[in-house]
Amino acid sequence: MNNKTQLTIGGANGKLISQLAKLSNRHGMIAGATGTGKTVTLQILAEGFSQLGVPVFVADIKGDLSGLAKAGAPHPKIDERLAEIPIKDFAFNANPVVFWDMFGKKGHPIRTTISEMGPLLLSNLLELNDTQSGILYACFSIADDEGLLLLDLKDLRSMLSWMAENASELSSNYGNISKASVAAIQRRLLVLDQQGAKNFFGEPALGLRDLMQRDEDGRGIINILDATKLSSQSPKLYASFLLWLLSELFEQLPEVGDAKKPKLVFFFDEAHLLFDRAPRSLVDKIEQVVRLIRSKCVGIYFISQNPTDIPEDILGQLGLRIQHALRAFTPKDKKVVKTVAETFRQNPSFDCKQIITELGTGEALVSVLDEKGSPTPVERTLIRPPQSRIGPLKATERAEVIEKSIIGDSYNESLDRNSAHEILQKRAKKTVQKVEKAQAKQATNAKQPAKRGSNRQGIGEALMKSVARSMGSALGRKIIRGILGSMFGK
Repeated sequence: MNNKTQLTIGGANGKLISQLAKLSNRHGMIAGATGTGKTVTLQILAEGFSQLGVPVFVADIKGDLSGLAKAGAPHPKIDERLAEIPIKDFAFNANPVVFWDMFGKKGHPIRTTISEMGPLLLSNLLELNDTQSGILYACFSIADDEGLLLLDLKDLRSMLSWMAENASELSSNYGNISKASVAAIQRRLLVLDQQGAKNFFGEPALGLRDLMQRDEDGRGIINILDATKLSSQSPKLYASFLLWLLSELFEQLPEVGDAKKPKLVFFFDEAHLLFDRAPRSLVDKIEQVVRLIRSKCVGIYFISQNPTDIPEDILGQLGLRIQHALRAFTPKDKKVVKTVAETFRQNPSFDCKQIITELGTGEALVSVLDEKGSPTPVERTLIRPPQSRIGPLKATERAEVIEKSIIGDSYNESLDRNSAHEILQKRAKKTVQKVEKAQAKQATNAKQPAKRGSNRQGIGEALMKSVARSMGSALGRKIIRGILGSMFGK
């Protein structure tokens, strides 16, 4: 359906409305009220990019997008829509799909490490205050100085516990470390653990190359993250993962300048979750990445019920605009409709503000970028039907796709390397053994049993002295983290 240079979106006034492939890294947005057709629009964009040879990553919030893996079937409503859009080569087709799932149930497990996530996103994920965030930054700094890997949640817990035990000794180099604040962070980590984060933090970490593959026919692989459970039970974790992934893409991909098509297209469903209660510093960094990642030839597409969920500075960078119907029941709703209408380049043939509330299901106001990169006048557009199945796969069908996946079993088994938790345990044990040996020797020399009273050196105190002696040799040893450690970190 798509030629090699364009992606077909739908039809208006007897002509096709298409997005130029070479401008698809200028980002975009799909918006509209519940039940207006956003999911099907997302589906046709995903399969369209795949046919252009562009890999896709999309989060499946409602569980409906798995149908991309199977060919669609004839239906009277599809025939009716095709009769209204001048598409000559429509055919039902399946798409190459890889399923991912943070819980490892409905797809390949997907993970990253604590160190790669970095303190800024973790602070936002845990909803820490400024004091608690400062302690988390100190935790990463100490781990770097000591050459301790922070891979999973138990590594982070062990580091925080060790910091609390040795707070007075650490304060001269890393600032005040409040035991109460450390305890508050530990409680937040416990909640996060119960929400499923223990499945996400660890190794093997996701390799970006596995998201940017094509099949033997040159079609881009569509990576579908099952987020039905994740987005409802832990929306902060869902948002943090997507932001981490975006940042990793920004860091690892080279600058390419102008290209015939994107290297990858990234869909953010439920976009408001990315910005809810996010600190201004994080929103600023998201804006910066969105602005700059187009030079890495990555397209970002936000999906939300309300366009005003997206900050203005980011909204202004979105080239493709697909606006489904909005409701206008309250004065606030009417104000939103007016604002949205004014963001389009007006079409003199109709009143954009009025049409937004009259659009039918599967109908949208669409504006694309022309050859010069300027927005075209908005068109009232019928969205084309998808060539793949509308609706989810059966469990047996999904299992079959996973079994035949090009990813194989490389992510199936988790790894537990020698990291901060294990090293701190070994250090503590060794220190206790040295102390007990010294006490036994002292008792032998004094010809009396060793006393185990209040004068005995505590594990934390002995460990701190041991660490203090090793600090000189540890200076300069830094753990290399991702973009959120280097670009976002302090």
